[in-house]
Amino acid sequence: MPDRGGGPTGPRISVGRPSRRVRTLLMTLGVLAVLAMAFVMFAGFWTDWLWYRSVAYSSVFTTTLWTKIGLFLVFGLLMALAIGLNIWLAHRLRPPLSAMSLEQQSLDRYRMSVAPFKKWVLLAVTALVGLIAGASASGQWRTWLMYVNGVPFGTKDPQFKLDVAFYAFDLPWYRFLLGFGFAATVLSLIAAALTHYLYGGLRITSPGARATAAATGHLSVLLGIFVSLKAVAYWLDRYGLAVKSSDFKAADNWTGLRYVDANAYLPAKTILFFIAAICAVLFFATLWRRTWQLPVIGFGLMVLSAILIGGLYPAIVQKFQVQPNEQAKEAPFIQKNIDATRDAYDIADAEMEDYSGQATTGDDTKLRAAANTAASYRVMDPNVVSPAFQQLQQRRNYYQFPKTLDVDRYKGADGKEQDTVIGLRELNIQGLPKRNWINDHFTYTHGYGAIAARGTTTGTNPTGSPDFTESGLPSTGEFGKYEQRIYYGEKTEQYSIVGGPQKELDYEEDGEKTTSYKGDSGVSLSNTFNRAAYAVSFSEPQIMYSGAIGDGSRILYNRTPKERVEAVAPWLTIDGDAYPAVVDGRIHWIVDAYTTTNGYPYASRTTLGDTTADSLTTNQRAVVAQQNQVNYIRNSVKATVDAYDGKVKLYEWDTKDPVLKTWRKAFPGTVEARSKIPQTLMDHLRYPQDLFKVQRELLTRYHVEDPAQFYSGSDAWQVPDDPTNKEPGSVPPYYLSMKMPGQDQQAFSLTTTFTPRGRPNLGAFMAVNADAASKDYGTMRLLRVTSTVKGPGQVQSELNGNDDVAEFVRNLKGTDSDIEYGNLLTVPLEGGFLYIEPVYTRGGTQNYPLLRKVAASYGSKIVFENNLGDALNAVFGVDGESDTTPPDPSEPPGDTTKPPATGSDALKQAIADAQKAYNDGEAALKEQDWPAYGKAQEALQEALERAAAAQPKAGAEGDKAAAPEKDAGADAAKKPEKGEEAEQVADQGS
Repeated sequence: MPDRGGGPTGPRISVGRPSRRVRTLLMTLGVLAVLAMAFVMFAGFWTDWLWYRSVAYSSVFTTTLWTKIGLFLVFGLLMALAIGLNIWLAHRLRPPLSAMSLEQQSLDRYRMSVAPFKKWVLLAVTALVGLIAGASASGQWRTWLMYVNGVPFGTKDPQFKLDVAFYAFDLPWYRFLLGFGFAATVLSLIAAALTHYLYGGLRITSPGARATAAATGHLSVLLGIFVSLKAVAYWLDRYGLAVKSSDFKAADNWTGLRYVDANAYLPAKTILFFIAAICAVLFFATLWRRTWQLPVIGFGLMVLSAILIGGLYPAIVQKFQVQPNEQAKEAPFIQKNIDATRDAYDIADAEMEDYSGQATTGDDTKLRAAANTAASYRVMDPNVVSPAFQQLQQRRNYYQFPKTLDVDRYKGADGKEQDTVIGLRELNIQGLPKRNWINDHFTYTHGYGAIAARGTTTGTNPTGSPDFTESGLPSTGEFGKYEQRIYYGEKTEQYSIVGGPQKELDYEEDGEKTTSYKGDSGVSLSNTFNRAAYAVSFSEPQIMYSGAIGDGSRILYNRTPKERVEAVAPWLTIDGDAYPAVVDGRIHWIVDAYTTTNGYPYASRTTLGDTTADSLTTNQRAVVAQQNQVNYIRNSVKATVDAYDGKVKLYEWDTKDPVLKTWRKAFPGTVEARSKIPQTLMDHLRYPQDLFKVQRELLTRYHVEDPAQFYSGSDAWQVPDDPTNKEPGSVPPYYLSMKMPGQDQQAFSLTTTFTPRGRPNLGAFMAVNADAASKDYGTMRLLRVTSTVKGPGQVQSELNGNDDVAEFVRNLKGTDSDIEYGNLLTVPLEGGFLYIEPVYTRGGTQNYPLLRKVAASYGSKIVFENNLGDALNAVFGVDGESDTTPPDPSEPPGDTTKPPATGSDALKQAIADAQKAYNDGEAALKEQDWPAYGKAQEALQEALERAAAAQPKAGAEGDKAAAPEKDAGADAAKKPEKGEEAEQVADQGS
């Protein structure tokens, strides 16, 4: 039967080429897909360029970019040429005829399949290898810039008499070049060997010679280059001994030569250098001798020599020469390590003196008077009182304060400087009444105002709360008039779009209002191209088409101080704690930045993330450079970030630092001279905590300058654990205005304590002058305790076992409150040490800490009193009235707190005030008078807090007598629930 085109599966369909229209459509779609991918890749580059240009640091972007591109091209091309040249050469040197063998017959199939595409295969292989090598080399842009811009240190290493700059700037680049050379040689050797094998130059199973003369010569040259590079590596290893880390009994992270290095490894490296050079010559000689016999023998001897001379001989020296008398043998090298480490961490000038630590007995009145001027005792612990700032000054749920506040110095109304606890009221996106894209990025864009409190006194509303010198929304107080809007802060991590059609929530004296950003910060979104780039870069398509964006719209991002300084100075290591200061009518974030290197000869290394961790870094503050290992550090730059417009300024601080000078050469114009720092800013600069923590960790061992004592470890210290914190970790350093022995007046200082290693008693006390405006800034003084004195942990243990404390804790249980210890301050006083510790209560009717007690210890006596004045009087056995005047750094008060107000009178007044405030709020709510409503709610909150503070303090009879008032207080406490709900409605309505 003829085939009629049918069948069980239906008629056959003829498949032909797609029509021209379909081909055009597919081609168009392909082009568009490629363009879209290209734009996605370009968007990241373009938005980075726009951001750097917006902060006026475009030179950083271009210098970094061109350096990376240059390294990528140079080393990518070198690697591609090396591989391509050797493949081409191996192909050219192939034998004209292949031996007829099973091995060659099987290879013929591969040769035939590759033959039509030889050029393309060659290009693909070289391009792939070149791209990988170029990408790797571009990551070395810091190494290259330091090499070409390196500035001498002016200090030479004790072994080779070379300037430290050789190890810090030159040696890392030489090692990179050596590593690149090894990679290129090994890859070329593999590529050439495979090509020779594929085309018959090398044979494995074929009869006759295993390699042609051409292949032998080619591979011998490559092996000769490899061995030559090994000879160079041996020579550089000699210098590498000066910065080599090793395990050593005397110190952790030991760096530098030891006896075995100088007397065994160093000669061995020199000998191996010459052996490798001779072996390389033998490989090159194969071009004429056409035999591998001598090169193979030479290579074997080199390997054997490396084992015997480079491994076995040093082990013998260590075992039979060093170990029997290690202390004497290592003493000169320990001394070099001590000197280099003390210089590299800038602790060589630390002043140390012996201090008995024994409490003076005798004239108690004289001791009490001396305690008045010894320090401005900070009873407001910035690590504890943040919840009090949050409860009393947050004002809106979409604001927040950092968990750890900052300590600074400000002049009070009397013109005298005082220690101040400060925090900024930053935006908290999680607390918005309604979360959506407009609210998150357009309406709620900034925080508002700085809040500050005296560090040495407490407030009365409620008693034991911070004594605010700047408060309210907008904030008012001793700072005067300043720009309060905070667009850039530590907690501001989301982007915001400002200045366009959509208005932002803001405040004035009469309440909420709307505003539009007037600063010149951020990147303009007025043109479509920029909007498209940011829509792609931020994966947010609404940026492209949203009507909330228009003329004048600007996008703000990279908004934390740390991010901004890291971006404009990627060669700096940033301190973990930026702190705010109100300077010349603006809020500025002050950021300490460090220059570091890992190449200082003989200086022991430290890991910054581990060294700067303490009991607060677990969940409260950041840690600097988590795994960055260094052996040289300087606080070379002080940076500022304007909280309103995000402007970044870098100021030179250490004018002698060669690392900073090197980076200033690489990035000219980015760092301003120290002389450009305004005096108003200088007054707020301080010694950085992270640098201090690194230095104190090194001083636990390197306060000892005698090699024998250093080796024995008999005088090693440790930083004690924080006895006041439940989280494990070292005690944090404390900022405190205080006097060291022999000083006439107090200085703003950063202090810490040490205990002998493995012991709880006090081993030493250290303070550094932290006032940048002082001529003694950075002066480090150590008091080595020469007698047995209680350490911080022992004082805390005794305090916990004190009868008065036990009774206080028992009484708290009935109020459902917890005790919370503040910073345990240590102050040298008349040959002994005075310990002061504020004690807070938290819980019950108030969920934030209030200062209730102050503990003091001097000698063997511990007291637990209502306030600082009473505690000082009691610990010295002196009668006197509490002084409640504001503190003066040159003459601190005898008392800084007031006992809490108790009794039914205080409770009645607080409840009456609460009822009045509630009624005022209800009236304002009916009239839709939001400013009046807000003020009424603030008055209500304040009255309830006073009621809560007064109620638990009434005695048993007072409680009974005040029972009706308590019932009334309970009723009043219920009413604000309605008010709070109305406040949320008001927030949403506004």
